[in-house]
Amino acid sequence: MISKPLHIFKILFVGIILLTISCHSKNSRVVQTDNPENGTIFISVDESFRPVIEEQIKMYEASYPNTHIVASYKSEADCFRDFFRDSLNRLIIVGRGLNRNEEKFMIDSLNYNPACNAVASDAVAIIVNKRSLDTLYTLASLKNLLQAGNSERKTFVFDGLNATSTVRFIKDSILKGGAYDTAVVKATKNSEELLAYVGSHENAIGLVGISWIGNPEVEKQLKLLDSVKIAYVRCDLCQDSPYVKPVQQSMISRRYPLV
Repeated sequence: MISKPLHIFKILFVGIILLTISCHSKNSRVVQTDNPENGTIFISVDESFRPVIEEQIKMYEASYPNTHIVASYKSEADCFRDFFRDSLNRLIIVGRGLNRNEEKFMIDSLNYNPACNAVASDAVAIIVNKRSLDTLYTLASLKNLLQAGNSERKTFVFDGLNATSTVRFIKDSILKGGAYDTAVVKATKNSEELLAYVGSHENAIGLVGISWIGNPEVEKQLKLLDSVKIAYVRCDLCQDSPYVKPVQQSMISRRYPLV
């Protein structure tokens, strides 16, 4: 979560406090019209986190009826564009912090270094068609399938090609900076479209944020499991190298390698 230097509006999520920070010159006076119980703010959220953030906003607005959080869900890159260029944007929720060049831009243009807080862990889930017999993967096998020489005719489905946090994570953590074979990759507009594609194509492998699939408290997500299933990934750092799913326990312990 990265916040912008405008007036204060505290957003209390379940166990998570996201703060926007006040910043003004010594000679100016800012009239604060927002407070934790009243007001409207505009934020941008990585689309990978949409299911969980939508629930958090509903819960907060139900607790404080006079507040309104207007969230725009988009790619990670577009969230950062909003943060730097949109004066209405107050906060972004993304999968990384600012890099040095971005920090320098904020300091040079606003004389301010934005607050950046890690508030939660997410995982990339490997999704396959319900009829697929391939449910066990290793980081090495995923890398081989993504790169040239994929003879198994598997199609990897991304929630975009270049601008999403999921694609960035795949390049960093699976390909280790290498390139994927564009012939085996298909881009969809968003995570919902990705799940629909995998559900209708037996040889498709989807990579999607875990909050989009498998939540037993969300009927829509449970229904998705009629057409897709979550694959296992081997924990190479664990004793006996078990294959694990991205459930809460394996994510906290980092037994699941794609956290």
